[in-house]
Amino acid sequence: MAFTLKTGSTAPDFYLPATDGRHYGLSDFSEADFLVIFFTCNHCPYVLGSDEVTRASALRFADRGVRFVGINSNSEHTYEIDGFDYMVKRMEEHRFPWVYLRDESQEVALAYGALRTPHFYVFDKDRKLVYTGRGVDNPRDASKITVNDLDRALEELTSGQPVSVPVTNPIGCNVKWEGKDKHWMPADACDLV
Repeated sequence: MAFTLKTGSTAPDFYLPATDGRHYGLSDFSEADFLVIFFTCNHCPYVLGSDEVTRASALRFADRGVRFVGINSNSEHTYEIDGFDYMVKRMEEHRFPWVYLRDESQEVALAYGALRTPHFYVFDKDRKLVYTGRGVDNPRDASKITVNDLDRALEELTSGQPVSVPVTNPIGCNVKWEGKDKHWMPADACDLV
């Protein structure tokens, strides 16, 4: 069995605390026609370099029924700045247009097979996975982006078309797993294409 969720799979449920003081599960986003769940964090240069691009995508597609949900699964023992209090501060400072959830147990990261930060998963109305992988081709330096895979997938999806490129390799730092070296990845975690 592959480590990362395959296209066509149903979104695994979750119930996680958010920086807004609430807890959220998958059903809390049932009004959204499409759902983007992405694994992110506070320290990764690939996240920091592309957060504003992700913001632009979230805002661009909001009126087309797309909701974004960010999940931080990184161990705060690897990078203290990935802890929940820092998540709250980051959202207060940047006011990103998504719910920011904390997956401290890392169970959700394992259920989805998150490889890197950022790693995007796009689900249709039935919460079937239609796209997984990178947001853009150069997340560390937004000035060098030439391909926005996430926007292309969302444009196609919200226009009633099939997603032409449903799988790409995420680009970023690996998820920081509890009790492991910061470069460690599960043995069955590998490139998607």
